[in-house]
Amino acid sequence: MTTPPKPAAIDTEAPHVMPANPARIATLLSNLSSVTVRVTSASQKASRDKPIRLVAVSKLKPVSDIIALHSPPVNLPSAHLHFAENYLNELLEKSRLLPPSIKWHFVGGLQSNKCVSLARDVRGLWAVESVDSEKKASLLDKGWSERPTDPNLRGTTVGVACGGGEQPDNEDDKKLRIYIQVNTSGEDNKSGVDPAHAAALCRFIRDRCPRLKLQGLMTIGAIARSQATSPGTQNEDFLCLRETRDRVAGELGLDSPDELELSMGMSQDFEGAIALGSDEVRIGTILFGDRPPKAEATIF
Repeated sequence: MTTPPKPAAIDTEAPHVMPANPARIATLLSNLSSVTVRVTSASQKASRDKPIRLVAVSKLKPVSDIIALHSPPVNLPSAHLHFAENYLNELLEKSRLLPPSIKWHFVGGLQSNKCVSLARDVRGLWAVESVDSEKKASLLDKGWSERPTDPNLRGTTVGVACGGGEQPDNEDDKKLRIYIQVNTSGEDNKSGVDPAHAAALCRFIRDRCPRLKLQGLMTIGAIARSQATSPGTQNEDFLCLRETRDRVAGELGLDSPDELELSMGMSQDFEGAIALGSDEVRIGTILFGDRPPKAEATIF
């Protein structure tokens, strides 16, 4: 396994960027260790060979929490690299303040009028996981083409790291990774493409968006199904996403469905998601604790 890179220094011009207090750091690192053990155990029970990527969802949490996991004391575990945000303005600010070695995922509802800025302006952007239309894909492709040539502003491609599981660098790492969001629950209040239309959107991204890499499929399932999920039960949303992925792979003529990742599973249901083939879990509450109301949240 490749040794994770030493995290870059925090932006010294950023005001009031202070580390968390020692008790908070200890809590966060303990939470990460506990979740990592559970991810590893679920992976082993499912006889998974490929490491599961653990994405820390840090929305509405201060930069000090992210620093605690990404730049822990030298005698503690290696840097965690993958973090996710839901709101563009928050992600823009955090990516400016925090080390460029962080691999940022955007997992929130995606508005067309923000796609270009998201792809163009977020330092260290690694993936956008909530694409559900050709228009949004095209705008992300446009934004990626306008991205500055400064390597610190491009997505980082630094090999295998804590919570990683990605393969060594290749030509596709110059592209923006895209997961299409699938509405597996059929709920009107959920974003995502209908499962029946997923293949057409995937084909559009593959064939018409040269700066995007089709990484896989993502879902946010129904809350009731999530709450009822255990390591021994099968969540209908996860089954639907896996079946959709397999069908898409066949329609695109891929050699194996495993060429497309599954991003499914959050704090309440990630072990059940891993059992059904998830390649990536997005964990927030059990890492960082409950979130404050958006109006009261601060990044400092």
